[in-house]
Amino acid sequence: MIDLKQLQNNFDDVSAQLRRKGVDATVLASIQEKNSALKTAKANFEKAQAAQNEMSRLFGQYKREGKDIGELKAKVDANKVHINELLEKQRDAEEALTSIVMGVPNLPDASVPEGMDESDNVEIQKVLTPRTFSFSPKEHWELAEANGWIDFERGVKIAKSRFSVVYDEGARLERALINFMLDFNRERGFTEVSVPAIVNRTALEGTGQLPKFEDDLYKIEDEALYLIPTAEVPLTNLFQDEIIAAESLPVTMTGYTSCFRKEAGSAGRDTRGMIRQHQFHKVELVALAHPDHSDALFDAMVSCASDLLRALELPHRLVNLCAGDLGFSAAKTIDLEVWLPGQNTYREISSISHTRDFQARRAKIRFKEGKKNRLVHTLNGSSLAVGRTMVAIMENFQNADGTIVIPDVLQKYM
Repeated sequence: MIDLKQLQNNFDDVSAQLRRKGVDATVLASIQEKNSALKTAKANFEKAQAAQNEMSRLFGQYKREGKDIGELKAKVDANKVHINELLEKQRDAEEALTSIVMGVPNLPDASVPEGMDESDNVEIQKVLTPRTFSFSPKEHWELAEANGWIDFERGVKIAKSRFSVVYDEGARLERALINFMLDFNRERGFTEVSVPAIVNRTALEGTGQLPKFEDDLYKIEDEALYLIPTAEVPLTNLFQDEIIAAESLPVTMTGYTSCFRKEAGSAGRDTRGMIRQHQFHKVELVALAHPDHSDALFDAMVSCASDLLRALELPHRLVNLCAGDLGFSAAKTIDLEVWLPGQNTYREISSISHTRDFQARRAKIRFKEGKKNRLVHTLNGSSLAVGRTMVAIMENFQNADGTIVIPDVLQKYM
C-alpha cells in the first residue's frame, strides 16, 4: 500500500506518479475526496481534543482556587462524548481511504521509463547470440508432441483447456530444471524454503493480489483460502506482522511451487502450448532487505536469473518495463525475455520486481533499527518459470530430425 502520510502531504505529486501507471482520473478524484474528508475529520478531532485539554487544565485550577466547577464539569462531560463521536468519524474516514488505496498500485520509481504498455518497454541488453539454424525451427508444441513429452489433449480431458500432461523424458527434464534452479540459487546465497500452495486472504492482501485481482485467483469453496498464483505470496508472508532484527537482513529465499492462475484477462492469447497455463511450475526468488541495500540486492537478483539462463545456454535479453506495463505492486521491474526460434521472438521468462515498502506496509513487515521500527523493502522474481524454460530448451536445442539435445548443465540431473 502506498504511504498515506505521503499521499496526504504531497497529493499532487503522488497523483502524478499514479497517472504514470494509468490510474484513472475518477479513482484519483475519489482518493482526493476521501483524503480531504480524513483531513477534516482529523482536524475536528484534534480541535476538540485541544479544547478538552484546556478545560481539564481549568478544571484543576478551579478546584485549587475553590471556584464552582459545576458548569465546567458539564462542558467537559459533553465534550468527552463529542470527542468519541469525532474519533469514530476519523476512524470511518481512515477506513474509507484505506479501502480505496488498497486497490491503488505502487508508485513507479523515477528511473522507470514513460509509457503505457509493453511496446514502450526499453531493452537494456542482449545476452548470448541466438543460434543460426540450417532448417526451419519448429515451435515447442510440435516438438513436444513428436517426442511424446507433452499431451495437451489429455490435460484438457482430465481438467480443461490450458492444462497439460508431461511424460517420460519431458517429465524428467521438468524435474531436472527444478533441481538445477534451486541448487543454482542456493549457491548464490538464497535459502531453500518449501511452502504451502494454499494461502489465506490476509497473505494475498499483503503482497497485493487482493482485493484487486480476485478474479484471477482460484478460491477454495466455503473457505477464505486460495491456491497460490506464485511462491512470492507465501514466501513474503512468512514474515507478515513481524519485526525482524536489523542484523538478520537481508532475508533471501528461493522456493519451488506449482502456481495457479485463471488467466482471466488473457482470453485468446497463447492458446496453444505451454506459454500460458492455468497450472505451472516456477522457482521463485524472494528477498526482504534494508532500504539502504535493496537496490544492490535487486541488481543481484537480476544477475542471478540472467546467469541461470546463461548457464542453460539460452539467449535472452533484459528489458526495463515502462510505467504503464509495471505490475500492481512493483516500483520497478526488469523482465528477462528468452529467445524462441520457433516463434522468432523473445518471450518473457522472468520478471524481477522491486516493490520498495509497498508490500511491507500492507503485510506489516518491519525491522528494528535502534529504538525505531522501519518497513523492510521486499523484492521478488522468477528464477525461472519451469514450463517456459522447457519451451526455450526445446526450441533452441532442437535438431533437424525433431530430437532435442539436453543442455550440459542438466545432464547430471537426468
